[in-house]
Amino acid sequence: MFQSRAKGRKKQSSAEREKIKYNFTDQVNLLISGMNLAVGFKPMLGGAQTMDSLEKQLICPICLEMFTKPVVILPCQHNLCRKCANDVFQASNPFWQSRGSTTVPSGGRFRCPSCRHEVVLDRHGVYGLQRNLLVENIIDIYKQESSRPLHTKSDQQLMCEEHEEEKINIYCLTCEAPTCSMCKVFGAHKDCEVAPLQNVYKRQKTELSDGIAMLVAGNDRIQAIVTQLEEICKTIEDNSRRQKQLLCEKFDALYAILEERKKEMLQCITREQEEKVQYVRSLMRQHGDHLEGASKLVETALQFTEEPQMAVFLQNTKQLITKVIDTSKAAQLERTEPGYENMDHFVVNLGRAEQVLQRINFQSDCQGEEEEEIEEEEIEEGGVAEEEGEMVDGQY
Repeated sequence: MFQSRAKGRKKQSSAEREKIKYNFTDQVNLLISGMNLAVGFKPMLGGAQTMDSLEKQLICPICLEMFTKPVVILPCQHNLCRKCANDVFQASNPFWQSRGSTTVPSGGRFRCPSCRHEVVLDRHGVYGLQRNLLVENIIDIYKQESSRPLHTKSDQQLMCEEHEEEKINIYCLTCEAPTCSMCKVFGAHKDCEVAPLQNVYKRQKTELSDGIAMLVAGNDRIQAIVTQLEEICKTIEDNSRRQKQLLCEKFDALYAILEERKKEMLQCITREQEEKVQYVRSLMRQHGDHLEGASKLVETALQFTEEPQMAVFLQNTKQLITKVIDTSKAAQLERTEPGYENMDHFVVNLGRAEQVLQRINFQSDCQGEEEEEIEEEEIEEGGVAEEEGEMVDGQY
């Protein structure tokens, strides 16, 4: 019984061990699944398709080679060789100080070559980015299990069309086309200059990588120019807003000066109005008092004319006649001069001021200073003469 249980446990543990054994492809699938969750790669399924997809996932978008450690991961979750990232970063930030410089770097901007997402780096540059250890582990496993170079399988499958059993292994420099050794010895390329396919492949791949790096750096510079132009637009809007505010403040100050001057001139008119009205009303009171006294005197005189007794009439007539004569002489009271009520002498000549206001415009500092000096001289010369003439006529 115990032996059967032990055998059962052995069979069960053996089965479990078989279940937990993974070949290289399964391990890669597990790592790729983890990488999918970490960096957003698409899932890949097993076998040769997995290896081909893995090769594509492990190629740097800048150098088009398999990632060279250390591999850095950007905030957008794309991966780059740190060396490639540093080359692109320094190309787009030419004034950034390298790590070996004695001065303290100030950081810069870096744009992902895959998605164009802009990353603001600190003073450490790309060396401050986090390493993607998961991708580095996948590269180690791939290199350990794979002895063929990248894309070797595809190259092996490419055969010569003229010599079906010959692999394409050389490159015709004259015709600029890949071919096989038999074509060079006996075929159409026997008089052409050829080179090993691997050498031409590496050279052209390097040229393409350099071109991509230059293009990415150029795009970053153009994007920097676009960003600079956007900042210029914003600065223009800010400066325009500030100048509009200053212009409104200057015109408001001018309005305030005009309002204050108008208030002072209105007070001058009001002051003279009150003085004249007060004087006329005093004359009205004088004439009223005289009229009242004369009316009473007339009434008294009329009563005396009705006196029937001549002796009584003559006793008081002389005194009454003297009083009537004096009152008649006093009727010549003070009167206002002709045109006293006229207020036309309060005349304002705004011709020069209107011309000055109509000439208000935006000017440079030098031009503005010259014209201000000319205007001040004109105002001083013409203004004094106007003041003298206006003060003589009682005008403003």
